[in-house]
Amino acid sequence: MIRGGLLAVAMLLAALAWHWSALVARARVGAAYGARITCSCRYVEGRDMGSCAKDKEPGMALVRLSDDPDSRAVSASVPMLAGARAQFRPGWGCIIDPAH
Repeated sequence: MIRGGLLAVAMLLAALAWHWSALVARARVGAAYGARITCSCRYVEGRDMGSCAKDKEPGMALVRLSDDPDSRAVSASVPMLAGARAQFRPGWGCIIDPAH
């Protein structure tokens, strides 16, 4: 019984390691998309964060959003995998911060 459980855990870890780069890539895209769309919702459309959270696409449940009104920016993250930040710039809209 214990041996079967250890085998299952080992197989799960191996599958996770095998697909790690794809998971990280998807997390990066999800975080960047969430930051950009929510920043536009917040600072172009003028909606509140509660309203903007409804704009998340299916499958984005792990993307966490936070607002920084002082710099007119929104940060998004997928815990332990990726993060992104988009900042509103007049005349340009919301732009992803490449340094984040």
